[in-house]
Amino acid sequence: MPKTAVLRALALGLAAAVGAGAALAQAFPSKPVRIIVPQTPGGASDALARVIGQKLSERWGQPVIVENKPGAGGNVGTDYVAKSPADGYTLLMSYVGTQAINGSVYKSLSYDPYKDFAPVATLATVPFALVVNQNFPAKTAPELIAYAKAHPGDVHFGSAGNGSLNHLLGEMVNMNQGVKLVHVPYKGAAGALTDTIGGQIQMTFTSLPSVVGHIRNDKVRAIAVTGSKRSAAFPNLPTFAEAGIGGLELSPWFGLLAPAGTPEPIVRKMNADIGELLHDKDVLEKFAQIGADPYVTQPEQFARILQDDIHKWSLVVKASGARID
Repeated sequence: MPKTAVLRALALGLAAAVGAGAALAQAFPSKPVRIIVPQTPGGASDALARVIGQKLSERWGQPVIVENKPGAGGNVGTDYVAKSPADGYTLLMSYVGTQAINGSVYKSLSYDPYKDFAPVATLATVPFALVVNQNFPAKTAPELIAYAKAHPGDVHFGSAGNGSLNHLLGEMVNMNQGVKLVHVPYKGAAGALTDTIGGQIQMTFTSLPSVVGHIRNDKVRAIAVTGSKRSAAFPNLPTFAEAGIGGLELSPWFGLLAPAGTPEPIVRKMNADIGELLHDKDVLEKFAQIGADPYVTQPEQFARILQDDIHKWSLVVKASGARID
């Protein structure tokens, strides 16, 4: 076959493939889409999924259903999505804890946190807050550290479970400050927060969206937030760095992933639609109310972020000794 004929055939094939991909993306979605949240209701993942799910439903003209599938530190829901059809109709609402940390914490997983997923779009970065029971004597981070040093082993902090981000934050304070905060694992962050309010434990690290209302209603006292800057929702609340506690300058990402093998045109369409929604005034207002900052990325950027965080947190997990068989 002449060279020109070969080139013409390749060009026609490429054009057909591009056309088919565009048609596939244009037709999506033609039925309801589910967003699986692998945590209990009430947390940051749940709140963000419901905000973006409502807006996607309005944009797509199809129901976007948020479904909670908690268990095993997020592994139950994450595994469910990993094994779902790769067609874009089942998405995972994930964050750095389940997607980048669990692989190092759990001895074996039934899925690969990186290879079994197609990153679709990040939604937001969210700081975590350290909150204490209202009767706890310490009112600032330095006072808390001083109290913990004076009462080693007597201060208990709750988390969403062994190896969760809230757990590792407490262990990072232990390592950085030379104190012994005692970890109390729960099945979800909501249980740890409930017992902090009730006084069964003294404190917990939790995502800001999950505790905004309790702080405003004086159910708990906020001590400090992670991240490199103060939260716009609580401008008077210092960061840990400002309070003299380094090593906690992080605001974890939250985002949507699809099963690996989801057609690229569908991933691109979802990413573009979500990117536009993250500039929507109503979305920005709702994010601001819960202390979340919108975070727009392309799928390739999201993949690199995930890969980098898996490596970074593996070092933290190793140093903390957190491990679940």
